Amino acid sequence: MTASPAIIATNPSRINPWLVGWIVALGLVAALQVLGKDDFAWAFKYPRDWTLPLRFWLSDFMKWLLNDFDLGLFTFREFTRSIAWVIEQPYWLVKSLLSTGILKGQGSGAVVVFPRVSWIAIIGIVALMGLYARDIKLAALVGGCFLYLAVFGQWDSAMVTLSSIIIAVPFGVAGGLALGILAYRSLAFERIIRPLLDLMQTVPVFAYLVPVLILFGFGPVSAMIATIIYALPPMARVTLLALRQVPAELTEFGAMAGCSKSQILWKVQIPAAKATLMIGVNQVVMLSLNMVIIASMIGAGGLGFDVLNALKRLKIGEGVEAGLAITLLAIALDRLSQAYAQKAPPAHGAATPGLMRRYPNLVIAGALIGLTWVVGLMWPFVNSLPESWQLTTGPVWGDLVRWININYFDQLDGFKNVLLLNVMIPFKRFLLGLPWVGVVGLVALGGWQLGGWRLSLLCGVLALFVAVVGQWPKSMVTVYLCGLSVAIACLIGIPIGVMAARRERLHRIVQAVIDTLQTLPSFVYLMPVVMLFRVGDFAAMLAVIVYAVAPAIRYTDHGIRKVPPHLIEAATSAGCTRRQILWKVQLPLALPEIMLGINQTIMMALSMLVITALVGTRDLGQEVYIALTKADTGRGIVAGVCVAFIAIIADRLISAWSTRRKAQLGLE
Repeated sequence: MTASPAIIATNPSRINPWLVGWIVALGLVAALQVLGKDDFAWAFKYPRDWTLPLRFWLSDFMKWLLNDFDLGLFTFREFTRSIAWVIEQPYWLVKSLLSTGILKGQGSGAVVVFPRVSWIAIIGIVALMGLYARDIKLAALVGGCFLYLAVFGQWDSAMVTLSSIIIAVPFGVAGGLALGILAYRSLAFERIIRPLLDLMQTVPVFAYLVPVLILFGFGPVSAMIATIIYALPPMARVTLLALRQVPAELTEFGAMAGCSKSQILWKVQIPAAKATLMIGVNQVVMLSLNMVIIASMIGAGGLGFDVLNALKRLKIGEGVEAGLAITLLAIALDRLSQAYAQKAPPAHGAATPGLMRRYPNLVIAGALIGLTWVVGLMWPFVNSLPESWQLTTGPVWGDLVRWININYFDQLDGFKNVLLLNVMIPFKRFLLGLPWVGVVGLVALGGWQLGGWRLSLLCGVLALFVAVVGQWPKSMVTVYLCGLSVAIACLIGIPIGVMAARRERLHRIVQAVIDTLQTLPSFVYLMPVVMLFRVGDFAAMLAVIVYAVAPAIRYTDHGIRKVPPHLIEAATSAGCTRRQILWKVQLPLALPEIMLGINQTIMMALSMLVITALVGTRDLGQEVYIALTKADTGRGIVAGVCVAFIAIIADRLISAWSTRRKAQLGLE
């Protein structure tokens, strides 16, 4: 005999054990606060004697590795320098062709032996690539982006940046492809590499620069190596996903045809997974471009150096122009790589006679290079656009910021002070006053509820690590800035995402705006906020909000659009209004997707917070930046790993909640 539904549904005497657990845990934390820091001082400030000197161990290990470790035929320092030399040779060739020309001699006495490729030829070549990949519209877009670089005086720096991208992207793609293939073929290797990829994607980019600088020296090659390391993990993940999505029937057909494992991989699986793999290539390109400014701190040069130099001198006009140049370069490369990913493979048939008919774009590109080289000997403007022909908007941006400061200084300063005094400083003091023991315990309890003892152990150990290495106060400052920035970004982004999901025209406009925001280099966000609000936590928070708001918008829009239409039709048939459908149907079903957007917002906020150390924050980002300026490997790695652990805790907790919620809603 089965119990009736009414009896099952009503059980008021049952107490939720998790509610009891949270009440007890919060009560213990409150008791610690009441008892004060005198009786339990160790619970509020981690004792110095208990601190693990990991940063010093890492620094000593790096010194030993460079100075004393001998591989037999050569030292480790010679080994790293040889790797740098291998990467430097193709970079020198590409940079010579695109930027400087092939030179004889050094310094001011260098003579151009062979001229660089003309700016006209390069614009024509990228336009031909757009035409071949898709249509005349794409050709006009990418050609226009490169034309901006020439007309607005950004060509030389852009070609230095493009040279780095042309070399770094193939290395990043090849490394990610190799790791993805190994992970696909070996489950044990996948289990080893997955947490390493997680760590690589969450460690702030500044942290990569410290060991790379020491191992490979100062210069563009070191910057490219840091870029390759930073851009490699997404390619590895996409490769693993793409190979697993190849239909089993294709693999079986290849085996039946007598193909070896290697032949199945390269003749069947890789071609079948090409479209997905090209998404990984696109990610490598975009991450490499995002790295160019940060990499300029160790000698990358190019547009990144221009933006960084403008930020240091507070020249907002110069910085905006260089930042816009990076953005347009990113848009051009992004659209080209996406078009090539979506392009259908050529149809097989009889070979077309004649080189021009078989490869018309290639022949035209070669002819364009040769023609501009010859014509450039007579008319120098063909090789380099004269400065008198170039335009600049730098003074306009500078004048605009000065006008805002003169006319609206009191309002801006008042807004800043209200938020600082009433929200930011109280929240910061609250977090810094919490006992580290209580926070670690609460994080572990949250992990236990959402994902079981394994997630609880992971989150608890990662939080404890932050205290053990002596970074707890700076970590709480990081959490305070990240938490407020993410909260405000969500308050702005989620309503915009909701409106965009319900209005098609607004959806297209919003998508174009956030696509542009995500291609802007992170340093560009710092310049206007510093000009308007000066350095400090408030300026840092505003920069983080603008940089990190895009995922909150995108995932909200996507989540609401994914709600099954038949559920909306059922709600409409039941007489629900549009507002009721939104609050009772769409938002509850889209909430797991929205939470994933919040998760991505947290990741982007943490990555941006490290960069905001340049405008006066006192968090983990400052530790990483100081480590870079002092070449202190241990300090930089420990602070970077602490940022990564905070990101991993947030990611695991939110992902576990989202997975559970999707299962409850029947979406998985």
